Amino acid sequence: MEADHDALVKGDKLILRGLMFHGFHGVIPEERKLGQKFLVDLDAWVDLRAAGKSDILSDTVSYTEIYSIVEEVLEGSPHNLLESVAEQIATSTLTKHHQISAVRVKVGKPHVAVRGPVDYLGVEILRHRSDVAN
Repeated sequence: MEADHDALVKGDKLILRGLMFHGFHGVIPEERKLGQKFLVDLDAWVDLRAAGKSDILSDTVSYTEIYSIVEEVLEGSPHNLLESVAEQIATSTLTKHHQISAVRVKVGKPHVAVRGPVDYLGVEILRHRSDVAN
């Protein structure tokens, strides 16, 4: 089974990088009241051969459809944890796009209450089609 997962994450994928949204996620009251910027990177593993040959959008998954899922989650109902935000993005992506076999979601908070300088703090998850009930 491990070999299947390794092969899965080495195939074709759609890449979305540096998506930025203002959301109200967090456990601190100020985070819920004022909100903050969130950064998202997403990889979606999908066979791109048909689209590569046909040059037709319907043979792939549109980047804009995945972007809309991320936007809906980040700008939607507040979550306490980034883990929950990432999980909802991954689950929604896999549920709405059956062609996608796996998704990696990274969610970061660039503005965090720590003493030293940071680019961002966050989480990264990897979910496979088998992780989601169809």
